[in-house]
Amino acid sequence: MCEQFLGTWKLVSSEKFDEYMKELGVGFATRKIAGVAKPNVIISHNGDNYTIKTESSLKNTEISFKLGEEFDETTADDRKVKSVVTLDNGTLNHVQRWDGKETTIKRKVEDGKLIVECVMNNVVSTRIYEKA
Repeated sequence: MCEQFLGTWKLVSSEKFDEYMKELGVGFATRKIAGVAKPNVIISHNGDNYTIKTESSLKNTEISFKLGEEFDETTADDRKVKSVVTLDNGTLNHVQRWDGKETTIKRKVEDGKLIVECVMNNVVSTRIYEKA
């Protein structure tokens, strides 16, 4: 994994996140609360195991994984999904599958910022983080 992902990141901007959550099937009240949360993301590794922690006033989540290996994940909105994270050309691609549906979360570092692109069907949300 590229070293540039490691560390603590704070959210500085978010576009179309409400639309993305709506496409996922997240309820109105949860979308409104999540929309104002300013999460920190902590990315670390220990050998081949990687961890992504997301901490906010709404909820804390944590996933641990090995690149390319499928794992069970419970998302912040309580979906039970099968996930796999791969590293392709400097981008971490995180695919979640459940009930015949699929979403992709792409993470890349550009100009010292963590760019997170969340895609579900034709809805794309971009969230930008800076090092904390």
